[in-house]
Amino acid sequence: MEHFEAPGLSFLFNIELTIDQPYHLGVTPIGNRQIIRVNDGYFRGEKLNGTVVPGGDDCTTLLDDGTIMQDVKILLKTYDGEYILMTYQGIRTGSKDVLKRLDNHLVVDVNEYYFVTQPKFETSSKKYDWLNKRIFVSRGKRTPDKYNYSIYTVGD
Repeated sequence: MEHFEAPGLSFLFNIELTIDQPYHLGVTPIGNRQIIRVNDGYFRGEKLNGTVVPGGDDCTTLLDDGTIMQDVKILLKTYDGEYILMTYQGIRTGSKDVLKRLDNHLVVDVNEYYFVTQPKFETSSKKYDWLNKRIFVSRGKRTPDKYNYSIYTVGD
């Protein structure tokens, strides 16, 4: 069977999220859960720039090996006044040593762990309607009080 060339990636923007301390729910029927409030942030790119509206949440599931499964919802506001809902699911994992350093709020080189998400955007904006019709991926970095992501459009 014929296979197709892998789609390329085009840089969309970098985003930085300032976060609060996690609220630990403990082990629920879903798993070991915590909620991390997104306080604010900003995003910068060639086509899209703005701020993160305070109040989004990162609902994480902590696996026994230290892996974190993310489910995030945040609201973006572009500098030209448009609102965009950004949701993403992601995975952050690595060796036990690396995950322990991250959990202890130490700075860890981004190449030492796997941190990938799949953002989705939803907007009523005519100008940014193209965001509703694309697939995106990102690579993340965890610092003591922030999440940083570089977001890419797939195949564009």
